[in-house]
Amino acid sequence: MNVGFQPKLMSGNANRPLAQSIAKRMSFHLGTQVGLVNARVERFNDQEVFVEVYENVRGEDMFIIQSTSNPANDNLMELLIMTDALRRSSAARITAVIPYFGYARQDRRTKARTPISAKLVANLIAGAGIERVLTMDLHAAQIQGFFDLPVDNLYASPVFALDIRHNFKKLDKITVVSPDVGGVGRARELAERIGADLAIVDKRRSAPGEVASMTVIGEVKDRVCIIIDDICDTAGTLCKAAGLLKDSGATEVHAYISHGVLSGPAVERVTKSALKSLVITDTIEPTEAVAAAPNIRIVPTAPIFGQAILNIAKGTSVSSLFDDETLGPVYERFYPNA
Repeated sequence: MNVGFQPKLMSGNANRPLAQSIAKRMSFHLGTQVGLVNARVERFNDQEVFVEVYENVRGEDMFIIQSTSNPANDNLMELLIMTDALRRSSAARITAVIPYFGYARQDRRTKARTPISAKLVANLIAGAGIERVLTMDLHAAQIQGFFDLPVDNLYASPVFALDIRHNFKKLDKITVVSPDVGGVGRARELAERIGADLAIVDKRRSAPGEVASMTVIGEVKDRVCIIIDDICDTAGTLCKAAGLLKDSGATEVHAYISHGVLSGPAVERVTKSALKSLVITDTIEPTEAVAAAPNIRIVPTAPIFGQAILNIAKGTSVSSLFDDETLGPVYERFYPNA
């Protein structure tokens, strides 16, 4: 059993560029070449998923890198079938690295006769043979309790704090804004990291997906406002909040979002909105439209995921990556003065 030695990485098709970046980052840290396990993850003509691993993985500490983003069902099935292939090939331990955990928004019953899909997905992952999960910014923290196995939930806010310090020189002019009451904890945590003020956009819905009214709670006049959230899907609420902040006297409005789902009209909305910049991570592989958008910028997550994988393999602390002093050197290439 090679647990504790050099881990092996395997990737599905959800976000291969991120998997390759993680492998390069780990190669840099270990001083030896770390590549992705040679395997094929393909579809039959009827779209069934087929996996074949070409390397010996017996007794290895395996890490499968696979976001369950759009198409969520296909990517989830790839993860489960890759896990089954590794388990039947006698891998010592299988950890699922799920940068973006799909179905996380269905974490409770909001009305009668609806599912708790996040719990169902957790059961599928555990049943497939995965022994540990590494993810980033779960939509709801209680999803960790849906698993009867260890879940390491990384946070984007320490990385965002490094980026903000690097790109904004006058931190005393910044106000961190939560786009809804439910995200206040996330916004407060970032505000404390950079020593900024806090404001909230209170929204009231007339129907699901429709915002009837929005009100700003807090002082935003003559301030640089930074909206912080975990998911941006169609960007409707985000762009409305940005417009409201500008109308309330904000000098600039920026947004930092952990997972840029950016479906449907999202990119067009962001491009035409009051947002000066939208910063997302690469937990979801950006589309060509996202990459080409003039006011969308992408922050890499390979450094933090690569270090977290090494820490798990060596049996050392993952929560140490929440501290600026530990994370700063990991991101020194991107933020040399952090």
